[in-house]
Amino acid sequence: MSFTGTQDKCKTCDKTVHFIDLLTADGVSYHKTCFKCSHCKGTLSISSYSSMDGVLYCKTHFEQLFKETGTFSKKFQGGASSNKNDQAKAPSKLSSAFSGTQDKCAACQKTVYPLEKMTLEGESYHKSCFKCSHGGCILTTSSYAALNGILYCKIHFSQLFKEKGSYNHLIQTAQKKNEATEAAPEPPADAGEAE
Repeated sequence: MSFTGTQDKCKTCDKTVHFIDLLTADGVSYHKTCFKCSHCKGTLSISSYSSMDGVLYCKTHFEQLFKETGTFSKKFQGGASSNKNDQAKAPSKLSSAFSGTQDKCAACQKTVYPLEKMTLEGESYHKSCFKCSHGGCILTTSSYAALNGILYCKIHFSQLFKEKGSYNHLIQTAQKKNEATEAAPEPPADAGEAE
């Protein structure tokens, strides 16, 4: 009997990814060493990457790409354009999406913009807010557990069950947190525009 290993292939190098080196982002498998910005080749982490059409970027270059081109065309401009009509173009649909969004982070209740947004189970989160409510661990889509809208890493979720033998204390904590969130006053919608 022989061990066949994992069937996961790294998207970057197309080689088999063993469990110890596996990093999954946006449902795609990578070696930890292959998870790099396509522009600067800097090593990325789950909390420090952005992607567009499967192309990985560090947050700096992802934002720079949009600022330079006005779109996410996956190509940086080589130099200044000599065409003066470039600046007279109407804003793209994608850039219009940044002008105002109604999405609120399920964790902090602040506005979530597309560059920093991740969606899970119909809820929007800032990538930096997608962390364990017990230990503060950064979560991934494959390492989280949720109970009544409260996020946990799988390790703490399991430990908390073992402590009491049930999830009842977690459910009570979640209910208290939800009641506190509902009772909190909402900030004025146009506080900066009133004069």
